[in-house]
Amino acid sequence: MTPRTPAAPRTPAVTRRPRIGLVAGGLGAYWPQFPELLPQLRRSAERVTERMREFDAEVIDVGFVSDAEEGAEAAGRLRAADCDLIVGFLTTYMTATMLVPVAQRAGAPVLLINLQPTPAMDHASFSTGQWLAYCGACPLPEMANAFERVGVSFRSVSGHLEDERAWQRIGRWIRAAGVRSVLRNGRHGLMGHLYPGMYDVSTDLTMVPGRLGGHVEVLEFDDLRVRVESAGDDAVTAKLDETREVFELADSVVEDDLRWAARVAVGLDRLVADFDLDSLAYYHRGLDAEIHEQLGAGMILGSSLLTSRGIPACGEYELRTSLAMLICDRLGAGGSFTELQALDFTAGVVEMGHDGPGHLAISARRPLLRGLGLYHGKRGWGVSVEFDVRRGPVTLVGLGQTRDGRYRIIAAEGEVVAGPLLEIGNTTSRVDFGHDPGEWTDAWSASGVGHHWALATGVLLPELRALAGLTGLELVEVTV
Repeated sequence: MTPRTPAAPRTPAVTRRPRIGLVAGGLGAYWPQFPELLPQLRRSAERVTERMREFDAEVIDVGFVSDAEEGAEAAGRLRAADCDLIVGFLTTYMTATMLVPVAQRAGAPVLLINLQPTPAMDHASFSTGQWLAYCGACPLPEMANAFERVGVSFRSVSGHLEDERAWQRIGRWIRAAGVRSVLRNGRHGLMGHLYPGMYDVSTDLTMVPGRLGGHVEVLEFDDLRVRVESAGDDAVTAKLDETREVFELADSVVEDDLRWAARVAVGLDRLVADFDLDSLAYYHRGLDAEIHEQLGAGMILGSSLLTSRGIPACGEYELRTSLAMLICDRLGAGGSFTELQALDFTAGVVEMGHDGPGHLAISARRPLLRGLGLYHGKRGWGVSVEFDVRRGPVTLVGLGQTRDGRYRIIAAEGEVVAGPLLEIGNTTSRVDFGHDPGEWTDAWSASGVGHHWALATGVLLPELRALAGLTGLELVEVTV
């Protein structure tokens, strides 16, 4: 095909911020009775808006509602705003009729928050009007009951305005809404063909928009070829400069292979920009060093740089794993293409990693470019990325598919520990799951995860639970 006019590569994490709708409310009958109450509650709502924006969210504040009619009007405005999450702020008592229309019509999941002004009332001095500012908990059971009866999922966070534990929980829902947004609106490239024989990798493309939303852009390696062929020398030189700044180069790197990888990386940047991709999975076998095999051999450098820029790219046509990597990246935890390598029963750890692209942000050291004459199980040559994942807590995240086509998130938490690592051009790690490596491996495999997944740094299960709650995906937490 004729390439589109190249555009500057973007960072999806910046351009696709979660859009959070906010509606605050209280019972209008109180306002004439207690004149100081409504101004105080409005100030609380303004503080909530300030705090939510700290999570890099676009906040659509539709104001304060005092009765069912205003609630219905707010529902229409929120629906028009196409929000990723609606936050209903219960500032004091309010009836369910004021928020049920929002939950039913706004077209997004709803989170109810009950944040009283301070940790506790001054019981000795408070009047009824002052108490009512602390009464956001009063309608919470009413809302839960009404939501259940009208068929709307219920979730809430209770605390006080400056309660960091509550804001941590709210932030979890906002981040999950951001991931839901990029899945619903994302564009996911799939280039090449299935690695021969890998049944577990094959993906029904209709299931991606059907279960997650978004769009799968089917690409050919020729879409990359024409962009690599048009890459100018100045762009290639700039990519080489970037490479030498980011990576340590092993003595095994052949200069011609490095320059070719840089040229392919320039072509990948243009491919991603032209097709507006949020992720990319690819594989092409190729034969006899023809151009498509050369392109496949040159993918690792550019794919690693893309992944570290927030556009996950992985090999072996692993669309579901590139989506899992995208989830991890949007949760701020990296997410690197990973599979099992071996079990170390002496040390009690599971060794895992993968050749090919890696997420450079999770490396324990400056990543290494190593020259390879052969990739295991694949035709090709060139440069590969090698690093070990930094020590500390990690979460494995995979996207499984059941026999009836449903997707589910599969996750496990462990800790990367020190120890000997292979030096074969792979991203590698030694993960302690606190159990016998063989028993853990059997439990992980029985989850139906497939043989690739994303490895992310940090403890992600709380965020993944929130994501499952917003998307309706089942979350399988693997323990022994």
